[in-house]
Amino acid sequence: MADADAEPPSEALDEPVPVARMRLTAVIVATALFMQNLDSTVIATALPAMARSFAVPPLYMSVALTSYLISLSVFIPASGWVADRFGARQVFRIAIVIFTLASLLCGLAPNLAALVAARALQGLGGAMMLPVGRLLLLNSISRSQMVAAMSWLTMPALVGPILGPPLGGFIVSVASWRWVFGINLPIGVIGVVAVSLFIRDVRDEAAAKRLDLAGLVWSGLAMVFLMSGLETVGRDLVPLSWTLTAFVLGLGAVAGYVAHARGVAYPALDFTLMREPTFAVSVLAGSLFRVAVGAMPFLLPLLLQLGFGDTPLQSGLITFASAGGAILMKPLTKPILARTGFRHVLMWNGVISAGFIGVAALFQPTWPSLTLDAILLVGGLFRSLQFTAFNTIAYAEIGRSRLSAATALYSTIQQLSLTMGIVLGAGALEVATRLHHHATAEQADYDAAFVLVALVALAAAPLCARLSHDAGERVSGHHV
Repeated sequence: MADADAEPPSEALDEPVPVARMRLTAVIVATALFMQNLDSTVIATALPAMARSFAVPPLYMSVALTSYLISLSVFIPASGWVADRFGARQVFRIAIVIFTLASLLCGLAPNLAALVAARALQGLGGAMMLPVGRLLLLNSISRSQMVAAMSWLTMPALVGPILGPPLGGFIVSVASWRWVFGINLPIGVIGVVAVSLFIRDVRDEAAAKRLDLAGLVWSGLAMVFLMSGLETVGRDLVPLSWTLTAFVLGLGAVAGYVAHARGVAYPALDFTLMREPTFAVSVLAGSLFRVAVGAMPFLLPLLLQLGFGDTPLQSGLITFASAGGAILMKPLTKPILARTGFRHVLMWNGVISAGFIGVAALFQPTWPSLTLDAILLVGGLFRSLQFTAFNTIAYAEIGRSRLSAATALYSTIQQLSLTMGIVLGAGALEVATRLHHHATAEQADYDAAFVLVALVALAAAPLCARLSHDAGERVSGHHV
């Protein structure tokens, strides 16, 4: 049954809603996504304490991370159909409830098996929160308000991974690891109340197509095997043969999905969206950029703690500077895009952002912390602008009837990209260490890894050059 306050959609998305309502909706959605992004990283610091509590080797605790990521990836493709079928607001609200209750179960887990099960349940809630929250926001605003609204949604992705590790370390230091999951409880309760009181449900009954169950099975298998392979490659968690087998099975499932999707009118993941140039560029170039940026929260703390001898708290305070840059960029994003347009921003801002990633290769232990803070803060400014531009132009030319399919596909690829970022960072560091014949990673190895990551980010710029000069002009307000 539709909610009483549900509103009919406007395909043109041309009627602006009151600014206060737009901002409130964006903040509510962003807060829920911040909870998810923070949780994904905050437990990393607590894993050793968990291992001691459960009396298991620390190496085994990685399953607490992978179970969440795999569950998240498996269920994201179903999010579009679920939102169309039951309404984005209702699904988003239930997703917050599931995620919050699963967080409570994680904190109460008596053993590793119970923790893994609770983390998988968290993944289900997170899989609905990420794309459905984005869909809910896009369905609530006009095209002219997309840039302002999307700037809020970049914040969780930028701040969460940076704030998480030091916050997790602080909680474990002063209390039990179980309180790491307690952070989500008040946020979740406030989120459910806020969604119920302040967000209206905009739904398109005609958009609810037949569920592609076979497609979900194929895509789910592909994500399970590919994510398993990415999470275990080069980490000595399982034999190499198991990792290679996972990749082979994953690629086989991808081939099975492609063959299946050709004969389905409304596939679970609709790759025909890639025919839209703005969406395709955002997916392809944005994935390269996300892979590179996703490597930084892995490499930078290791350099600061293992290479420079900083404490986890000192390292966290330094790396948090880039989140400060992201916050400062938020009010500047819309004027910049209105003046220069998406094409120029994504090209040249992407080059600058890649340069600031590469600058990390110059860091020295003798540099003052304020110098490192300043560099990371300015780099965070450009990185925030790039993320907002990618996330906005992806939907600039997508009609409302295809928004649910677009958010599902975009979120699925985004999740793969972020996981590949960790693989890239770890792989680059491992290769550099072996080429330099070092027993453990030294500063030269970190320098080489940062350069490689910067080159991956730089590779996105030529793809962005394929955009037309007027790409997304209805969204940016820039006219050639």
